[in-house]
Amino acid sequence: MKPIFEILYEDNHILVVIKPSNILSQDDKTQEPSMIQYVNDYLRIKYNKPGKAYVGLLHRLDRPVSGIMIFAKNSKSFERLQKQIKYRTVDKYYLALTTGRPPMDEQEITHFLVKDTNLNRVTISSDPVPGSKDCTLQYRLIASKEGKYLIQIKLITGRSHQIRAQLAFIGCPLMGDIKYSHSVPKEGYDLALFSYRMSIDHPVLKQRETWEAYPSSKGYWKGMQVFFPIK
Repeated sequence: MKPIFEILYEDNHILVVIKPSNILSQDDKTQEPSMIQYVNDYLRIKYNKPGKAYVGLLHRLDRPVSGIMIFAKNSKSFERLQKQIKYRTVDKYYLALTTGRPPMDEQEITHFLVKDTNLNRVTISSDPVPGSKDCTLQYRLIASKEGKYLIQIKLITGRSHQIRAQLAFIGCPLMGDIKYSHSVPKEGYDLALFSYRMSIDHPVLKQRETWEAYPSSKGYWKGMQVFFPIK
């Protein structure tokens, strides 16, 4: 059975895939299928495992977000990659489409974020407030076309909803993001945010590895393929 996700790379230690939009990264109270379940099914069937396969979730993408995800296939690889995430040596880049032009063509921005777990929503502020955590990203305006602004984002911290909330805070919310802006066009359940490049130090080979992929030319991304690949 063909998996629902595209495989970019696989060896005995890691699995690199493209997560489709509108799929959970991990199980939650809705009990709907998640990437954890789909990856487990793929590994269990491929390697004829009698029970559950080991699936190490190293990072998450919001449900409406698509793009590259890396899973560890054993505990040793998971521990080594988790350390890289902790010490911020993993490079994570995203592509976003907004309806507003960012204030500068290129900038690093830092804000302070507070998460409301009951509402599954975060609040952004310019200054620290009780219970807040700092959040930082770098963005670069790549192109604009027909009222859409294509932005490259390098994630420095990995806070919940960080990209969505920070971009909305500076006046350029993501297309399709009704959670942080009610004035943006909505097409289905997708969000115009794609995890397009990730770099890690391979947990066993010890060499730097980079994977890159781009959104399909449909929905919000239609007509934007002329700007890919990103230099």
